[in-house]
Amino acid sequence: MRDIAVFSGSAHPDLAAEVCAHLGVPLSPTRVSRFANDCLEVQLQANCRERDVFLIQPLVKPVQEHLVELLLMCDAARGASAGRITVVMPHYAYARSDKKDAPRISLGGRLVADLLVAAGTSRVLTMTLHAPQVHGFFTVPVDHLHALRELAAHFRQYDLTRTTVVSPDLGNAKEAAAFARLLGVQVAAGAKQRHADDRVTITSVIGDVAGRDVIVLDDEIARGSTVLELLDRLREAKARSIRVACTHGLFAADALKRLSEQDDVLEIVCTNTVPVPVEDHDGHRAHRDKLRVLSVAPALAEAVRRIHNGESVSALFDAARGE
Repeated sequence: MRDIAVFSGSAHPDLAAEVCAHLGVPLSPTRVSRFANDCLEVQLQANCRERDVFLIQPLVKPVQEHLVELLLMCDAARGASAGRITVVMPHYAYARSDKKDAPRISLGGRLVADLLVAAGTSRVLTMTLHAPQVHGFFTVPVDHLHALRELAAHFRQYDLTRTTVVSPDLGNAKEAAAFARLLGVQVAAGAKQRHADDRVTITSVIGDVAGRDVIVLDDEIARGSTVLELLDRLREAKARSIRVACTHGLFAADALKRLSEQDDVLEIVCTNTVPVPVEDHDGHRAHRDKLRVLSVAPALAEAVRRIHNGESVSALFDAARGE
């Protein structure tokens, strides 16, 4: 592919390298350094002039460091006269800050979107936003992909005749319904109330799960408190088996360990939009026996190719959602 330059920040270089391998282009080098006063400096070490530049950087822990690094990458590309700057942000962490649900609270999702545009972003490619309305926070085009196709391909290896896809809450029920359509199975949802970041209550499960094989589907798993609460309701409803799936496997605060220790959880499936933790909170090797990590690099690479060639990207996410 001519006139294309792909750079990676320090958040997830392995994913960037895999995307470039599928595109058949080199991953251009980036130098990130730190001044004595702790300020970051970024240099893109390849020609950007009039080229189609793609910057790959999910917003993962430490989120603020990686965000500033991404902003500096955008500024460097703009200063180098890039023809177009596309931010490939597989995980947009600030998408959770999408509504004013308390007095005098910030809307981080919109603010960070404004910062990216101000830094020079021409276009954004992202995957499975926490809330679809975050798409509208950006004043530049956004291509919003989903990992439903990759997840569905994995689960089709099992007998799905008695399977129900369960969303932990009604907010994710639309995605769960699209996923259930891809698999040709039933769908259900939990009735959830959030009291704090790490404390939720699910009072019941709406739908048929008794004696059925359940696939719990969420957009991301951070602390895992929602999924653990849902597991209690599924046990009470006499679900036959349980598997857990998500797009973004953040697994903070030993979530992977706590989920893996649930005897009735047969499998935990996520994608590589973010680096999956190798060690738990205590520095020990994370519990990964039940973990399956699926690659979204081919989907991201195809989207990058279509953006570069001026082709339709909507066909990718429409197909993935079964629409």
